[in-house]
Amino acid sequence: MIELEKMDEDLRGIHEASMTFLEQTGMMFHHPKVIEIMKQEGIRVEGKTAFFTREQVMAWVSKAPSQFKVYARNPKYDIEVGGDHVELCPGSGSPFVCEIDGNKHAALMSDYVTFLKLYHQSNYYNTNGGIMVQPTDIGKSTIPMMLYATLNYSDKVIITGTGSTEEVEKLMDMLGLVFGSKEALLEKPRCITIVNTNTPLQFDTTMLETMMVFNRYKQPVVIAAASMAGTTAPVTLAAAIALTNAEVLAGIAVAQMINEGTPVIYGCQSTTSDMKTGSIAIGAPEGALCYQYAARMAKSYGLPCRGGGSVTDAKTLSVQAGYESMLTLLASYSAKTNLIFQSAGIMESYNSMCYEKFIVDLEIIGMVKRYLGGVKVNADTLAVEVVQEVGIAGQFLTSEHTMQHCRKEPFLPDISLRGAVTGDLTESLLDNIRKQKEKMLASYCKPEISTDIQDRLVNYLLGCGLDRILIEGLKN
Repeated sequence: MIELEKMDEDLRGIHEASMTFLEQTGMMFHHPKVIEIMKQEGIRVEGKTAFFTREQVMAWVSKAPSQFKVYARNPKYDIEVGGDHVELCPGSGSPFVCEIDGNKHAALMSDYVTFLKLYHQSNYYNTNGGIMVQPTDIGKSTIPMMLYATLNYSDKVIITGTGSTEEVEKLMDMLGLVFGSKEALLEKPRCITIVNTNTPLQFDTTMLETMMVFNRYKQPVVIAAASMAGTTAPVTLAAAIALTNAEVLAGIAVAQMINEGTPVIYGCQSTTSDMKTGSIAIGAPEGALCYQYAARMAKSYGLPCRGGGSVTDAKTLSVQAGYESMLTLLASYSAKTNLIFQSAGIMESYNSMCYEKFIVDLEIIGMVKRYLGGVKVNADTLAVEVVQEVGIAGQFLTSEHTMQHCRKEPFLPDISLRGAVTGDLTESLLDNIRKQKEKMLASYCKPEISTDIQDRLVNYLLGCGLDRILIEGLKN
């Protein structure tokens, strides 16, 4: 339910600026079919630029569901999207993998599979897949091959990539083979993708084709803007947030015109630009503020929301990577952002994924969850009788009350150094990180997928002209 009257003065100002952008400046859509759909719905279009009245925007946005469910292959990983539900989602879009020493290598399919295993092993995640890294060794068939790998190595809620109509239809074909039919997808959403705007005020052809296919099958789409204050958006955050808001609302409205009631998520990955270099600054406090405001705007419109996670501009695993990632994740989590992408492993302004940072980010996630869990106050936790029993100058380490709560009250770190430590402290921490990564990979157990479905997927991919050796390599 849209509740504009409940917006505070700041949110109202952002909303009004966004409406002015859409009414007077307009937004460009680089796809003739989308242009035609908008014209049929009474939207004023000049060339490729659409001009929305605020009444039109709000009427169409109100048709989007405020909450919906996405179904995993394994029902225990089904997720609710919307309300105050918070779900973590993988990193996305990195062409490189960063080593512990800062050196990088072009991402390979083996890296993609390793990250699938790590995300699958973490209890913090009910989602997996997407474009965690962009493999360079499998040719142009990256989107179907990454979905095939995701289906093989995880049974959590599926994140997918984007592409042309033909490419995205292949994704739906594959999901239809796994979940009964393409028509069955209309009844149960099975995957999520991200459709990005091209700031300022544009949607490109590929993103619109992805949106149309996903909307046709009622698969959830995150419609996200990633404006950079000072370069692709005005330098002041209020204006950058208003521009983000305008772009996302226009995309959500068009999604409802394509297929009314299709599930969408209000997405924001906006931040500031570094005024010394002109580059994006994803670990900046301005990015954290953008996530906070985006979640507030989305909830005012009655929409599920997406923000960023443990993001950093650091070039190596370092103190900078730690403090930036903690800030941005805490901002999104405390705003009850429904889907938090880029939540573990991402670094170097989205250019790299890092195995070791992934492990560190899991520690950050655990700490943030514990902090936001707050303090439970009741007769048991106040422990009045325990204090009276131990009395003055006593100790609580051996009390029964401590035994009952010691594994659930305090956060128990996996890698942090506590207590007395000897030797090289940095190396001790890095050793803990390596051991945790090795432990997770050693305990990974590949989820079952029936031979029949496996054979259907292989035959489908072979029919699409994909390499048999690549396909067979991903089965094991």
